[in-house]
Amino acid sequence: MKNLIPILLSACVAISACSNKKEKNTSIDKTVTIDSIQKASPIASKKMITDAYFKANGVEPFWNLTISDNMIKLKTLNGLDSILTPHVQPIYAQDSNVKMYNLQTELAEVRIQISQMECINAMSGKSFPYSVTVKYKKGKETEFTTLEGCGQYITNYRLHDIWALEELNGSKVAKEDFGKELPYIEINAAKNTFMGTSGCNRITGKLFSERERIRFINIASTEMLCTKGNKKEQEFTKALESTISYTIGNNRLTFLNPDKTLLVFKKVD
Repeated sequence: MKNLIPILLSACVAISACSNKKEKNTSIDKTVTIDSIQKASPIASKKMITDAYFKANGVEPFWNLTISDNMIKLKTLNGLDSILTPHVQPIYAQDSNVKMYNLQTELAEVRIQISQMECINAMSGKSFPYSVTVKYKKGKETEFTTLEGCGQYITNYRLHDIWALEELNGSKVAKEDFGKELPYIEINAAKNTFMGTSGCNRITGKLFSERERIRFINIASTEMLCTKGNKKEQEFTKALESTISYTIGNNRLTFLNPDKTLLVFKKVD
């Protein structure tokens, strides 16, 4: 019995130490920084920054920026220095298409300005629709480092399909309403273009897309005179031109302005 008592006391001490160690680990987990998450779990970090809806880059020095619904990642020279922060909603400047992101963590402060204006990449000569300015400082730095470059929004890949019209301005439609066939559009998300028919005439054009926003621009149409459905065609084209946003769900693509439902398309298998 005397020999058993020291063994029991040792076991109790060990259990208590494990318990205290577990509590300390739990406390540490609550204060883990974003950078340490990235180093400890690259797979989890990768999931946070996929599906970027905006990308930008610059040269002299080389850098790139990705913005997704979850994360904003800035990678600087040689990819050795990167800043990863949670996503925040941008601030919109008045009377101009300028968005500003103000980001701050324990490790860094980042300010991003995205302006809608043509931007030419200094190395490739390629034209981009947005000019981007990034200012950042890390740790105890007192001055911001400024980066200049170009960027573009990435059109939602889920738009890339053939869509047949189902509703127009709140009313169900049928082929007979347009005389020849039911309107449809085929969207090429990679090229930001579309083609299709307004019921009788063929239509083509380009897309302007910013995240959940979308505009159909440079719409061109043939000029066939159909015996029936011309008014519906005009109504359809006007609704397409008036679209400013969209939603996707249940194999349906809905166009709105701003909250009014203009068009509802069904995905064509």
